[in-house]
Amino acid sequence: MMSRLFVWFQHLLPQHALSRLVLRATRVRVPWFKNLLVRGFFRLFTIDMTEAAQSDPLSFGSFNEFFTRSLKPGARAIASDPRAIACPVDGTVSEAGQIDGERLLQAKGRYYSLTELLAARAWANHFDGGSFATLYLAPYNYHRVHMPLRGQLRETVYVPGKLFSVNAATASLVPRLFARNERVITLFDTAFGEVALIMVGALNVGSMATVWAGDITPAPRRTVTTLPASAVALDKGEELGRFNMGSTVILLFQRDRARWHADLRAGAVVRLGQSLGMLQ
Repeated sequence: MMSRLFVWFQHLLPQHALSRLVLRATRVRVPWFKNLLVRGFFRLFTIDMTEAAQSDPLSFGSFNEFFTRSLKPGARAIASDPRAIACPVDGTVSEAGQIDGERLLQAKGRYYSLTELLAARAWANHFDGGSFATLYLAPYNYHRVHMPLRGQLRETVYVPGKLFSVNAATASLVPRLFARNERVITLFDTAFGEVALIMVGALNVGSMATVWAGDITPAPRRTVTTLPASAVALDKGEELGRFNMGSTVILLFQRDRARWHADLRAGAVVRLGQSLGMLQ
């Protein structure tokens, strides 16, 4: 009952206005206000600062700088096997498996389509029958996104949409959640075929950014937009982008290219750099 009330309440909220307010608040550089936000966050969540490059949470210039903090060099070991798929984030597996034709599993009994998720891009059907992994980042997780394997950027697309929460309760109740929420689609050419990594926005996610385009959301115009092409090649484990609050990453591989490890199932906790499966 509480989950249904939470989802119902989200339908009533001015989602984008609220997220813009969060964006402004988290970038305020007034020390007393910033410190108030950081201390409040620590009262809500347990945060391990020993892995952070800057370990004093009150030393950051803004809450957003604290939230998107970098890790110490070597804090995460990146899967070294050239065929290993390195986890791009710290988080929890929402779902993972094979794409059924063009259908992806969102939660038990709920599906959405590749065409919707990928905003009907001409290459969307290249992933029919492929593999997917949906990874949820909670507010307490590290919020930078890294490359699962070496790739050459081909396309970056902004897709406008709703900003529902992407937690498990909402995913189980809101139809086609990930295809309805605002998102940033990135497509890469790799030695193992095309790979897509989708950053899905959510309630209170102030912005999503990539290392080549900077902040992409909030967008000045809420229309599907292909960003100017950038000659970008990123190595496995290299930073790709970041969320400025918690959200979700979806990985897509083409048919017969990825084989997930048996323990990659809904609810599994994953860490940046660990092997999620093997490429073939």
